[in-house]
Amino acid sequence: MPIFEYRCRECGTQFEKILLSAAEPVECERCQSSDLERLLSVFAVAGPATANAAAEPGPCPCGAPRRGMCGE
Repeated sequence: MPIFEYRCRECGTQFEKILLSAAEPVECERCQSSDLERLLSVFAVAGPATANAAAEPGPCPCGAPRRGMCGE
């Protein structure tokens, strides 16, 4: 099931929603407005933390293209 991130154009609330279908209607959790902007999400994989995280290949959990690039 995909998780989508949204920002409400009415009140500015940002939230995530798990959708079973792309046709499923989505409303703001705070003001119930349907005037929403779908945000780009970064794919994340959870796993055990290691001291050598910067040396591991692949994207960083912060969204940087390589580990160890956080804040650059």
